[in-house]
Amino acid sequence: MSTFKVMQFNMQFGQIWDDSGTVQAPIDLDLTIAEIRSFDADIIILQEVEHALPGGVQLDPPPNYTRLKAALEGYHSYFSYPKADPRELPFGIGLAIFSRTPLRDMFRMELPSPPIEFEFEGEKKTPTDRLLIGAKTTLYGREVQLFNTHLLAYFMLNSSSERHLQQRQLVVEQLRRTHGPTLIAGDFNVSNRDSLIHQFADAGYRSVQTTEVTWRHRPFVLDHIFHSRHLRPVRYTVKPTSASDHHILLAEFEFQK
Repeated sequence: MSTFKVMQFNMQFGQIWDDSGTVQAPIDLDLTIAEIRSFDADIIILQEVEHALPGGVQLDPPPNYTRLKAALEGYHSYFSYPKADPRELPFGIGLAIFSRTPLRDMFRMELPSPPIEFEFEGEKKTPTDRLLIGAKTTLYGREVQLFNTHLLAYFMLNSSSERHLQQRQLVVEQLRRTHGPTLIAGDFNVSNRDSLIHQFADAGYRSVQTTEVTWRHRPFVLDHIFHSRHLRPVRYTVKPTSASDHHILLAEFEFQK
């Protein structure tokens, strides 16, 4: 049976990992690109592609995505910023899907964030909205629905997505509308992974792995590749990288007979 490889990576806009954990670590997009290319994945799903700019400015064309497209020659791709918002903090934004096979039926859906107040650099803030994107492709004659998301990190705001379920529910509702082979990868930003795993299992989706830590700052499994019953994971691996504060998650799939 033929297999295909999927990469899940929060690339943190090319900012390398510094053991001090500083937000001032240098950006090295060449390293990010080299890491992505080295794994030779058929499907590449990326979060935090771009660096958020002051005032919610969004450059067009997106500079990092433009460089990625040039470096990943032969791949088809789709990128989307979240809704422009002057409240955007200077971290990573923007989702991308790359595929060796053509993409079609691309879409984006905004995931509203609740007005939870938090302090950032001495000022009161509220979080900006998040995003779900999707596209379809055909692999070995089978149509596959792909999704990519990056949810709000409620644990960074002294709250939890168990108390604020809307973003997760919107994603699950979208998953329930699909009926064939489907993958959703992303940075789910859920510290209590058990609640996420059970919620997605109720919708018919399983994560390829739930135990290996994928984030350097805290021992959390934030990154997942969930799959529908039509796909079987053959193998997976979590690959540490100095190209981000997230590790790379790789999974190889085959179609269920």
